[in-house]
Amino acid sequence: MIPKGFLFSAVEAAIKKPGRRDLALIYSQQEATMAGTFTTNRVKAAPVRLDMRRIKTGRGQAIIVNSGNANACTGDVGMRDAREMARLVAHDLKLSPSLVYVCSTGGIGTPMPMGRLRSGLSEVTAGLGACSINDVAAAIMTTDTYPKIASRTLKVNGGTGTLAGICKGAGMICPRMATMLCFLMTDIAVDRKALDTALRHAVVRSFHRITVDGDMSTNDTVLIMANGMLGNRPVTEKSRAYGAFRDALDDITFELSKMIVKDGEGATKLIEVEVRGARNEAEAEKAAFSVAKSNLVKTAMYGNDANWGRIMAALGYSGISFSEERVDISFGKVPVVRDGVSNGRDADAEKVLREKEVRITIDLKRGRSSARVLTCDLTEEYIRVNATYRT
Repeated sequence: MIPKGFLFSAVEAAIKKPGRRDLALIYSQQEATMAGTFTTNRVKAAPVRLDMRRIKTGRGQAIIVNSGNANACTGDVGMRDAREMARLVAHDLKLSPSLVYVCSTGGIGTPMPMGRLRSGLSEVTAGLGACSINDVAAAIMTTDTYPKIASRTLKVNGGTGTLAGICKGAGMICPRMATMLCFLMTDIAVDRKALDTALRHAVVRSFHRITVDGDMSTNDTVLIMANGMLGNRPVTEKSRAYGAFRDALDDITFELSKMIVKDGEGATKLIEVEVRGARNEAEAEKAAFSVAKSNLVKTAMYGNDANWGRIMAALGYSGISFSEERVDISFGKVPVVRDGVSNGRDADAEKVLREKEVRITIDLKRGRSSARVLTCDLTEEYIRVNATYRT
């Protein structure tokens, strides 16, 4: 399901190596309201710095994105290259450069191959409309093993609007964004403030609560475009439709974030860590991340070892206040710890760990707040992929 008024293009520019499409364009036939969130890493790629300035206008019409080169740690040259990419696309599409956003993903520290990119940019604008959203989702991949796409429809003022999103990400995934790009599109007209609020609400509960390897990138970007081609009255935070729109956006971003973790580099299983009974949501999230980021927990999950002691240890150094003697831990529906001690069901729990998706539930019995974090197991394949990433 594709929102009205969006066109796509993807071409091969041989940015890192030949043999695959690695340059893509998303274009709205009508100028759109836009919102975005970006990496919190102090080291930010040139495209991120450029987009963070442009998003302040809340307007946009095109996104040009490449894989194979991050254009990060490339100095003044990198910023000039990012601006040139936007300028060339804007020229071909007869737009103001301020309406074109630039995103890059790939290796850090290598200047963009602008000689190849210039011809690729001409080709990608000329081919606008000849490709599908699936082609764009595939073109932005790096170590991903499959393209990631999600969509929803919802009723707004008597019409049916569509919300769709694509993302990439498999490694260098850490809270407060990750090595990921996400592009969301809707034909629903949404007020700028409402769009920004809804996006931040969604990101906090999805992309901010995933971890593959605990590393934070320099290029993470989430952008949403609302072109209003459904023809509805703009949705505001006070509109009856706002709740449904926000829920749909929450659903899509969580589905995409789940795909990222499931596709974690070398991963064999998706793990959901849920902490319940915390004094507040912040403590629940902090405890869940402590468990989800533990290499000892992640390797135990890979080995189908119900080693709950590693979970208890991770809770202990999480920095939150709790009583060990009150903690319950379950793998799936199998309780392995009650009030801080084993109940002798580790063998039953190990059967649960052979599944492709595993839920770890921790009850601190300190309050009523909860949080869930998505992670994956840690395998030998993760080392192989990242030992040879630049070659």
